[in-house]
Amino acid sequence: MRKLLNTLFVTTQGSYLGKKNETVVVTQSGVIRVQLPLIALESVVCFGRVGCSPALMGALGRAGICLTFLSESGRFLASVRGFASGNILLRRQQFRLADSPEGSIAIAREIVLAKLANSRTVLVRAARDVSPTDTVRLEMLRKTADRLLATVPDIRKCQEMNALRGYEGEAARQYFNAFDALRSPSVAPEFAFTSRSRRPPLDRLNALLSFVYTLLLQDCRAACESVGLDSCVGYLHDDRPGKPSMALDLMEEFRAPVGDRFVFSLINRKQVSPGDFLIRENGAVEMTDACRKTVLVAWQNRKREEIQHPFTLESTPIGLLPYVQALLLARHIRGDMVRYPPFLSKS
Repeated sequence: MRKLLNTLFVTTQGSYLGKKNETVVVTQSGVIRVQLPLIALESVVCFGRVGCSPALMGALGRAGICLTFLSESGRFLASVRGFASGNILLRRQQFRLADSPEGSIAIAREIVLAKLANSRTVLVRAARDVSPTDTVRLEMLRKTADRLLATVPDIRKCQEMNALRGYEGEAARQYFNAFDALRSPSVAPEFAFTSRSRRPPLDRLNALLSFVYTLLLQDCRAACESVGLDSCVGYLHDDRPGKPSMALDLMEEFRAPVGDRFVFSLINRKQVSPGDFLIRENGAVEMTDACRKTVLVAWQNRKREEIQHPFTLESTPIGLLPYVQALLLARHIRGDMVRYPPFLSKS
């Protein structure tokens, strides 16, 4: 029996997390605001100036609950966790494949193909909702979808990692060129998209994307660790100290169908407005606390929605998808499956 466990997000600055019996207690100015049993949590995510008692850190570690600290804008700072789960044989095989050009390219190719297919699906679905009279948006969406499809044969034949990363980078560039066409004409022009910007995001849409991608990455990282994989040893993304390469690999399949679609649903449904953002002197754009809370509530609700998984054919909560894919990847790495079946969203 599988259960989609909850994540506790703590966003109010100055909050303090402590332990009382087998529960997490969140206090603000000495007043208890939230008290939750440890057994009901999968992870705890703290934004900005949030404190935590050593006793709670130890209890979370023993219970296998990941404690993550992010900046106010959602940038990863650190995580606290107990002993890694899974057996050493799985991780040793993961490392062997990472050192094998043939093993790495086989998995990385499936991930890139899934990313491309899912990006194309987002464009095709958006095109169906565009008015026939809006010829500019319609043409941009359809032409970009066709360009992504035309790249598939080259990726399938690709046998060299740098070339594969080149195809992936060019496909991402094409996709982001059509990104603004996903925005409804009724949406405020302040949400217009020109190019991807990070560290810092330079417009409102990029601020939303960076924040949601951070949330998605933490889910993928937790999923890798939960099945016994090392979240820092990947195949598509290269190794770098502190870089969660495996989590980033897994995340590529979900960027467009989960992350991007969620962000555009927020702005197209006007759940967030231009006034929900702050513009700093250096041009960086940040969300207000109220906006961040709105996004987190909507994100948690989105994760509860269920879809039919394309490979298992089971009804699966969206929040559980990274775990399912991490499990399938672990089975492939162990040799239980001939190939890794990536997540493919339905059009």
